[in-house]
Amino acid sequence: MAEAIKTWVVEQGLKAGDRLPSEAELIERFGMAKGTIREAMRILEAQGLVKTRTGPGGGSFVHEPGQDRARALLGNYFYFKDLTITDIYELRRVLEPELAASLAGQLSAEVLAELEATIASYDSPATTLEEEREQHVASLRFHALLAAQSKNPLLSFTIDFMVKILSDLTVYKELYAPPNVELWRQGRDFQRRLLAALRSGDPEKARSIMAAHMESAQKLMQGQEAQMLRRFMAG
Repeated sequence: MAEAIKTWVVEQGLKAGDRLPSEAELIERFGMAKGTIREAMRILEAQGLVKTRTGPGGGSFVHEPGQDRARALLGNYFYFKDLTITDIYELRRVLEPELAASLAGQLSAEVLAELEATIASYDSPATTLEEEREQHVASLRFHALLAAQSKNPLLSFTIDFMVKILSDLTVYKELYAPPNVELWRQGRDFQRRLLAALRSGDPEKARSIMAAHMESAQKLMQGQEAQMLRRFMAG
């Protein structure tokens, strides 16, 4: 029943914020019992597709789930999948070079300045484990910011989701320990070169730099993951 209501919403061209028919109208329109309609509406509300308001002017309205909610729901699916660094980078190495190429010469001065400021936030090697963790998360935020600039919503969401999973995995598994100066140096240098290619509008160079960045990052992060496993086995 929930799927039937979703299909009807699309067919009617309803948008976020549009009011849905009353319960009585839905019962009549779909020829279903009150309990069936209520259960369907509960499902749609749990999925974030319907928002119910009470009081004057209240009712049920079409709602567009935010990216954070969509990411959280998808994250729940992968929670028990035991994702590895290899799993994540298999996708990053395919998608992110193409993202970089598509954005070359297309970024505003404000976005370029924000990317530059992000790199500057880890301009020096970390001196503490806490700072190392913060730098790992910040360096991934650079990629999330790039993903947000894509005109392709599916590409943007997919890369942003992978970055969030990798960030969570890094913190949860303590992949920032022990501090890895080579990981910091290579990551910062690749991002500086990538930023220059994006600013100059060279798509092939941007693609090549990002591809090399992903290959290097995968190898170094796999090394961090291996050390984490050794710590686990020794503990």
